[in-house]
Amino acid sequence: MTKIRKGFFRYDNVGMLFVLPAFIYMISFVGYPIIYNFILSLQNVTVKNLRTGQHEFVTFKNYIDLFTHDDVLVRSIVNTLVFTVACLIFQFLIGFALALFFNREFWLSRPVRGLMMIPWMIPITISGLIFKFMFSNDVGIINFFLKTLGIVKDNIEWLTNPKTAMPAVIMTNIWIGIPFNMILLAAGLTTIPSELYESASIDGASKVQRLFRITLPLLRPTIESVLILGFIYTFKVYDLVYVMTTGGPVNATQLLSTYSYKLSFDMFKYSQGAAVANILFIVLFLVSLLYLRFIDTEIET
Repeated sequence: MTKIRKGFFRYDNVGMLFVLPAFIYMISFVGYPIIYNFILSLQNVTVKNLRTGQHEFVTFKNYIDLFTHDDVLVRSIVNTLVFTVACLIFQFLIGFALALFFNREFWLSRPVRGLMMIPWMIPITISGLIFKFMFSNDVGIINFFLKTLGIVKDNIEWLTNPKTAMPAVIMTNIWIGIPFNMILLAAGLTTIPSELYESASIDGASKVQRLFRITLPLLRPTIESVLILGFIYTFKVYDLVYVMTTGGPVNATQLLSTYSYKLSFDMFKYSQGAAVANILFIVLFLVSLLYLRFIDTEIET
């Protein structure tokens, strides 16, 4: 027994003891709910048999029914993809432009860059409530400015019109995510040696050439990380949409996350709600594997 104990504590085995508390925590509070949710999606659990414990196993019937008979699921998937891609594009472009701007040395660069982090630091529910009032029909400041500038004559029903609800939610999430993109890209820009820009400038390279020949190639690992992390954070957004529209109107802003909640706690179809949550989990799990793949590739190179 003593030999076994001494052998275990040799070399790097001691590190396992430090990892053990975190491993137990992850298994208890992350692993168990994921496994239970998967089992729940294979059963037929409703409000009628929730307390009885008599849960019939239906295997993949919930998934088949959702994809074949539930039009809202298909719309939720499309809405989630549109929401995620639109937010990623504008968050990255605006964040990258701000990162380039604040990478320049001027006396207000650091204070203003710190203030730009406020939208990301505010709780999402608070931001959702603020923008919900801003987009309101009668007292919203956005309609006030649009009418003052003469862009529109009548108030736009931003959150009650199916055609404008999704753009309103997307604009809100873009405002929240810009600081995240900006700060990570700005950190990546600091790793590029200034001598490269000086040499390129001496050789006659323009600003556009320096951007595409120096900045973007050397910033590629950071850009990949920002885009993948942004996809993960945006794809699973729930609280912002729930606060602003609760998935409406007429499912115009229904995402996978909000639809899973609606099935489980509004319609009391717990198994189908778990199935939708698993669809969301599988997509994010695959993207997370892709992110780890990128990290391993960068370490090897």
